[in-house]
Amino acid sequence: MSTAVMMERIADESPRRKARITGAFWLLTILTGIFSAGYVNGKLVVSGDAAATAANILAHKGLLQLGFAVYIIEMACNIVVTALFYDLLKPAGKSVSLVAAFLGLAACVIKTFSRLFFIAPLFILGGAHYLSVFSVEQLQALALLFLKLNGYGAGIALVFFGFYIPLTGYLILRSTFLPRILGVLSVLGGLGWLTFLYPPLGSRLFVYIALLALFGAGSLIFWLLVFGVNEQRWKEQASAAGQRRS
Repeated sequence: MSTAVMMERIADESPRRKARITGAFWLLTILTGIFSAGYVNGKLVVSGDAAATAANILAHKGLLQLGFAVYIIEMACNIVVTALFYDLLKPAGKSVSLVAAFLGLAACVIKTFSRLFFIAPLFILGGAHYLSVFSVEQLQALALLFLKLNGYGAGIALVFFGFYIPLTGYLILRSTFLPRILGVLSVLGGLGWLTFLYPPLGSRLFVYIALLALFGAGSLIFWLLVFGVNEQRWKEQASAAGQRRS
């Protein structure tokens, strides 16, 4: 089944079922991100030690490749979540939902592109003949540099998510089909990512910001998976929004 056909079938689903599909893809996004950024990076990268990082990469090439593949799956799921949230929250404000979707997609594009820096050390340390002009120490330093660039790219993406997530929280607050407390948690969790406008501050506070964001996201995911949305209220708000536009 092609991606286009799959998305068309999802679009035809009822609002409640669509909400549950959104929650499932969002949960998969978070789990794949934790695996790649948490486990794989933690296993391979030794902060400030290029030689040790290079040794880890050469000893665990398969893990790096797996981490890259899981990163791509994460971003594919994130794009699906962004598209589904646009459709799901559209009755609460079509224009705001569209702006939020563009910000979310921009974050996904930036983060996906940054993953090229994650896989690059595998080629830098691969022993290709054309790289023989560099010393071993230089290649190790380049490998660590590219991994750091991967992290900085992800940080830029988090800033865009810092604009995107509070907008979705605002739409939840305006909606009649989801609990408003979920919107409050989304706004608070999303605003924390804006600290990455100044990367040293964002890195220093990352653990606290991530915990707050995970709590907000986890609460919303739980609600979407278990309860979905109030379908009658969703349809009523969608109908009222359509009448206002006409």
